[in-house]
Amino acid sequence: MTTTPAAPVSTRRSLSDRLLGGVERVGNKLPDPFMLFLILFLVVAVVSTAMAWANVAVTVPGAAEETVIKGFFTAEGLSWFTTTLGANYLGFPPLATVLPILLAVGVAEKSGLLSALIRKVFGSAPRWALPYAVGLVGVTGSIMSDAAFVVIPPLAALVFKAAGRHPVAGLLGGFAAAGAGYSTSLLVTSLDALFSGITTAVTQSLPNPGSPVNPLSNYFFNIASSLVLVVLAGFIIDKILEPRLCRQGVPAEETAGEEDEEAQAAPEALSSVLTPVERRGVLWAVAAGAAVAAVILVGALLPDSPWRNEDGGYLPKSPLLSSIVFIVFIMFTVPGLVYGKLTGTIAGGKDVPRVMGASLKDMSGFLVLAFILGQFIALFNWSGIGNWLAVAGASGLESIGLTGYPAIIGFILLASLLNLFIISGSAMWTLMASVFVPMFALLGFEPAFIQGAFRVGDSATQILTPLNPYMIVLLTMLRKYEPQAGLGTVIARMLPFTVLFWLAWVAVLTVFYVFGLPMGPGNGIYIDG
Repeated sequence: MTTTPAAPVSTRRSLSDRLLGGVERVGNKLPDPFMLFLILFLVVAVVSTAMAWANVAVTVPGAAEETVIKGFFTAEGLSWFTTTLGANYLGFPPLATVLPILLAVGVAEKSGLLSALIRKVFGSAPRWALPYAVGLVGVTGSIMSDAAFVVIPPLAALVFKAAGRHPVAGLLGGFAAAGAGYSTSLLVTSLDALFSGITTAVTQSLPNPGSPVNPLSNYFFNIASSLVLVVLAGFIIDKILEPRLCRQGVPAEETAGEEDEEAQAAPEALSSVLTPVERRGVLWAVAAGAAVAAVILVGALLPDSPWRNEDGGYLPKSPLLSSIVFIVFIMFTVPGLVYGKLTGTIAGGKDVPRVMGASLKDMSGFLVLAFILGQFIALFNWSGIGNWLAVAGASGLESIGLTGYPAIIGFILLASLLNLFIISGSAMWTLMASVFVPMFALLGFEPAFIQGAFRVGDSATQILTPLNPYMIVLLTMLRKYEPQAGLGTVIARMLPFTVLFWLAWVAVLTVFYVFGLPMGPGNGIYIDG
């Protein structure tokens, strides 16, 4: 009996496979963020020393005197470093804002309040509105930091399936909304504090740094961006992603079979329906938050309020704007404590430091990274290299006529590209802000506006890179429905979100730029004067 030989299996890789493979190979060769900034610190140390020996100086527009580059490997430089090592770390501005907010968010998250609110939004949404509920929860999910990538997708899949819709659409849509919209939110998050702290740090040596940057400096832009992205995410899930999954015949039921180690490591599905105790806890927590907000509002509006500035107002500077960290802290802590007490997740006073400590433990990696970030920024500012690069960069852009909005678009494109390789937002903003915030400030742009532009590039492409560790978590969840799915499968389905989010987000920024809208309280597009 003769047998027909099997058809040869094609080993040719598609263009997309080769491109993605290239991204993965290049990214894997990059050191982790701590080592990356240690290397950059040493590079700046060597370069600053060489420039100091060459007597390089630069005149910053608006400054009374020229800035002379100081070298690290000199007597002055070594003395500066050995006496300021601790101050460079503890003086890293994001620590003063991020840590208190993390403690407060930790109470709200570890008590179960944030998870309950997410499940409430999912569980109460009608079938037609589910994609938009996923968009809302996903885009706002950065309040939970990286936990959003683990909690939101399986919950979205669960509620989609319960409503008779394709669970994979909820799974992928939840991940895409949380990832591509990570840098914005309807709420003030620890990321706002982190970004504003870094921005403030790199403007300290500028003669005219513009308006002070705080966690609310991008709030108006964030609200507009969030609303647009929520609607867009729902539209993509409803009109593009889910119909395509149905056309492809993607199973809507989990595939039976033995669970491998990755599947066993996947998070358990949570119920989208709140228990009576949880519903009561959410109700009282929301009431407590509203009461706190009312007290703060009344206190701020009093004619003789201590939160007003000397002119009786609030902008551009006032104790109220300087109290943002306190306001965010109290607005998360009080509702979290009320919810925890009513549901039993916080039994007594001894549990409060426990849940706060757990939130800091989750951020231990950032606390370590902040050490080298603080040293890098301190050296960058002390040596004067930041001013030199800013002046050289601004002059270069002016010489080629690229000084207006096209330069901002180029900056966003660069951030989007770097985001494929450096997925740590704090690390990438430290790197880019050190050069571009002073450079664009010399061109007249407010640091808060440049920070807002960075948000676009920082988020939209992070759901495409294989270097995002949560891509593997998502792939594990997806393989319960599609055992043969790979990273290419995930990236292909994320692409519509990246492209449309990027275009829409740039459009929102363009509207703010064209009409001169404030990015946040007291922060505009151009530096006055």
